Amino acid sequence: MATALGLFLAVRLLGVATLALVARATTGRDALGLLGRSWDSVWYLGIASHGYGRIQHPHTGVMFSDMAFFPLYPALVRAVRAVSPLGGGASGLVVSWAAAAVAACGIYAVGARLHGRAVAFTLVLLWALLPHSVVLSMAYTEPLLTAFAAWSLYAVLTGRWLWAGSLAALAGLARPNGFAVAAAVLAAAACEVWRCLRERRKVSHRLWTGAALAPAGWAAYVLWVGHREGNLLGGYFAVQRRWGSRFDFGQGSLQFVRHLLLHGDRFVFPMTMVIVAAGVVLYALLLADRAPLPLLVHSGVLLLIVLGGSGFFESKPRFLLPAFPLLLPLAQALVRTARARPWHATVVVGALAGLSFAYGAYLIVIANMPL
Repeated sequence: MATALGLFLAVRLLGVATLALVARATTGRDALGLLGRSWDSVWYLGIASHGYGRIQHPHTGVMFSDMAFFPLYPALVRAVRAVSPLGGGASGLVVSWAAAAVAACGIYAVGARLHGRAVAFTLVLLWALLPHSVVLSMAYTEPLLTAFAAWSLYAVLTGRWLWAGSLAALAGLARPNGFAVAAAVLAAAACEVWRCLRERRKVSHRLWTGAALAPAGWAAYVLWVGHREGNLLGGYFAVQRRWGSRFDFGQGSLQFVRHLLLHGDRFVFPMTMVIVAAGVVLYALLLADRAPLPLLVHSGVLLLIVLGGSGFFESKPRFLLPAFPLLLPLAQALVRTARARPWHATVVVGALAGLSFAYGAYLIVIANMPL
């Protein structure tokens, strides 16, 4: 695990160094400032400093509320600021980088549990080299969600139900799509209960408790926002709709794809289409490999949210970052290639690294659009 973590940190450091060079050469801006205070990071830092209550009206009839952002990340940023001399942006990066390291260890643990150390090592490497992996170095919440998701799934695979439920509850406090972790725990728990009933064994109280805890974090925040908005069950979703985010079974996404195909657009949007399509193919491969149910449910729910949700189309690849099980088929294939043709595997990894570093720098420095 230590070797995999070291490789992950080295890869992300190279990505940040590339970003710094591009930022200095093109805009003269500081890379850490870009990573710590870009787009959603500003909202999270505002919540960490002043609590909830900020509203923006960027256009007539449009209202953005900070209650769309879940509370765990800003709470951790506030805690880091309280015990250190760091400012908001630096504290956000500390939380994100630490969470990314914990996530890498959890991903390695899941991969090693299922397919051995070689596949686990490669799985961490592929996750670090995803086209949108620059987000793992930003003051964003994806590293935090992935950390809780990876270790919760590992706890399910090893039968530690209390840990699985508790970590799923924390994942639900990190991001709206953190519910995918709870869904995975609940699906695995339901199968285990069915197995116990069929074999006439007593169902452990740890299993019941873990299953009950899993959706608690997500549900608690959604209900709290609903209470604040005066609509207990629908208030949070009304806040999201005002941001343009809603689940419409893919209608908005299809309309946007139609626009791209007929009229063309900036490079980010076609790239988004390719990444999402690759996610669908990888999920089909994960199904064909008969991956464990919790991994299928977790990745499937995240993919369903991406395919069925409307809103910020360019953010869809970022929403898939916590769906690391999608990379398992690729990791297994790359390990087989490395054993048979080492140079071929080296070329593949080098190409992925070039794409990841260059595209990450492009997204942050040049594209100048929400991630």
